[in-house]
Amino acid sequence: MKFLPLFLFLFGTFTATAQTAPLDRQGHRGCRGLMPENTIPAMRKAQDLGVTTLEMDVLVSQDNQLMLSHDPFLNADFVLMPNGQPIAKTEEQQHRLYDLPYAEIRRYDVGSKLYAKFPRQQKLRTYKPLLTEVIDSAEAYARLKKLPAPHYNIETKTTPAGDGTLHPAPEPFVDLLLAVVRAKGIAGRVTVQSFDPRTLELVHKAEPTWRTALLVENLLGLDANLHRLSFRPSIYSPAYRLVTAALVAACHKNDIQVIAWTVNSAAAIEQLMQLRVDGIITDYPDLFITLPNHWPEHRRSRP
Repeated sequence: MKFLPLFLFLFGTFTATAQTAPLDRQGHRGCRGLMPENTIPAMRKAQDLGVTTLEMDVLVSQDNQLMLSHDPFLNADFVLMPNGQPIAKTEEQQHRLYDLPYAEIRRYDVGSKLYAKFPRQQKLRTYKPLLTEVIDSAEAYARLKKLPAPHYNIETKTTPAGDGTLHPAPEPFVDLLLAVVRAKGIAGRVTVQSFDPRTLELVHKAEPTWRTALLVENLLGLDANLHRLSFRPSIYSPAYRLVTAALVAACHKNDIQVIAWTVNSAAAIEQLMQLRVDGIITDYPDLFITLPNHWPEHRRSRP
């Protein structure tokens, strides 16, 4: 029997045990750059493009229906009245979702108006869907198209200033979300993310095994932000310009994944891949098609 040189033996052992980890490809609000945001067509388009995770925002109507929406009001930039007329920018605050029953909200068109920020966005008449509808649609579409079962990254759009006026207080808000996820049987594929530590605390208290993500856009740094929580989140999710090699290394040392948002160029995605982040949230999931599906080989996969 011939003996391999020591460095070859070690290299072979390393490559056998250090498998590459797949990129968590997340479509921001479905795929906001290509389809109307936070809608069923946006989620289906993202699924067609091979995303791992459907990222979305949730808010609550006057009659306690949990729906997809980033803004707590009907945004004049891309929403049309039920009669097809535009909403004046000065009047959009008069169309608060928490002041309207869901049946009324559903009548507004959130996809036909040209959205100047996203000129590639396909225009079609569509509405703000219930979270239950989105999950049912995504699950059925995956079966129909023989796609992998989707993961869901659901953001609670809450702030202390908005309690009772733009949305319910954190406890009833989180109760609604917990009820939907449990009823749909998808807890193992759900991450709850938020800028608001209060909702993450409530999710963790009720379901300590669920994945949580702390969203960050401030300059306080990793330690200060983690100290805003009483537990260690599954994911630290900073604005992508805040990501450094040191940040990623510190998170991985503490068994926390790093998922960067919102990354809208191939060059920025590739740079973040070299920094060994665990996932990317983008408005343009079609960017993933031309990029490698796996991280650099020297990054060990995580349990």
